[in-house]
Amino acid sequence: MESETITQGLKRYSIGDKLRRLRLRKSMGLSELGKHTGLSPSLLSKLERDLMHPTLPTLLRVALVFSVGLEYFFNPEPKPVLEVVRKRERMRFPEVADRRHPVYHFESLDFPAENRKLNAYYAEFEESERSHASRHQHTGVEFLYVVSGKLAIEIGENKRELAEGDAIYFDSAVPHGYRKVGTRRTTALVVVVAT
Repeated sequence: MESETITQGLKRYSIGDKLRRLRLRKSMGLSELGKHTGLSPSLLSKLERDLMHPTLPTLLRVALVFSVGLEYFFNPEPKPVLEVVRKRERMRFPEVADRRHPVYHFESLDFPAENRKLNAYYAEFEESERSHASRHQHTGVEFLYVVSGKLAIEIGENKRELAEGDAIYFDSAVPHGYRKVGTRRTTALVVVVAT
């Protein structure tokens, strides 16, 4: 009973799988790893297939060959990042919370994802009485793809007009702003990556 409990407890660490991945990453055969560790290829094969569980000194021999610590074998595997955001789950926010007539509203498209490398938004632009765009800036880069309508964008001294299907990439540390052109519904996909 105790050995079954231990076996199940060790199984969650996937030590054999981690050992195999380390070996294959270095394009090393079992015989070659055996020469470096002093362990037989058959023992290493059993360890990789979880038919045997290594002692700590055995595991340390393998870890030293691959320049990893023992913790490599006991830390949980990072979970693959996969998040789906349904349209009905998104919340709509104004560009600035206290502005009476915001230039645009946005919805986060990736809010549940942890440790994001980027931020993606769906933006809908409103008609504005202003002749120029209200500017803001933030670290990183920004990518904007116009889904529908027309959009005037100002980045520093540069002014561009984008139509449906157009895209722009720019340094978002430069003051920039957007303004809807015309009366047609104007929407865009905005991706921001902090640097």
